[in-house]
Amino acid sequence: MEFSHALNRKEFGSEENLGNVLNDAESMSLLTDWVKNEKLVFHMKQVGHLMKAYAIFKGYDAETQHMWYLSGLLHDADWDQWPDHHCRKIIEELEARKIDPRIIKAIASHGPRYFGVDPTTEMDKMLYAFDELSGFVHAYSIMRPQGYEEMEVKGVKKRLKDKAFAAQVSREDIADASERAGISVDELIEFVVKNQLRK
Repeated sequence: MEFSHALNRKEFGSEENLGNVLNDAESMSLLTDWVKNEKLVFHMKQVGHLMKAYAIFKGYDAETQHMWYLSGLLHDADWDQWPDHHCRKIIEELEARKIDPRIIKAIASHGPRYFGVDPTTEMDKMLYAFDELSGFVHAYSIMRPQGYEEMEVKGVKKRLKDKAFAAQVSREDIADASERAGISVDELIEFVVKNQLRK
């Protein structure tokens, strides 16, 4: 299988950097320096918010919650300025900063058919699951007069079947991510709707 942005590697970061993370100020500084597109910034904040919400839902400690948040917040950091080097550039930056390899691996595996890296950990799989789906749900909220209010799973699924709606969102990736995570698309949609960061 040919990957358009294949990373051609399977190892990311170093085990000796376990526990090393960016703090909130550092991560937001990187985000604002690298990403000028406000819609993309909002998407990344949404995914970061969902990742943290899921880590809280699972009862993970604050350190783990922050790791999950960072993987979501920074997963598309290089897309705005360096689309031809997505997600190689952000991986190299985080490796240079000696960031926890689990965060880097999650980012590397958020699009397996593009980057050629399979999501294996729970954090990997949930980042993959929330990425496309959160963007889709947000697109649906924009077209609804009441936005997220009273949004139902069946409404989202109806739009998923409409290939012309938010056509850039891969239904194949959403289904694949659901299967890999072992969580139904309905459950994922419900979680995203309930926990999505709203403007």
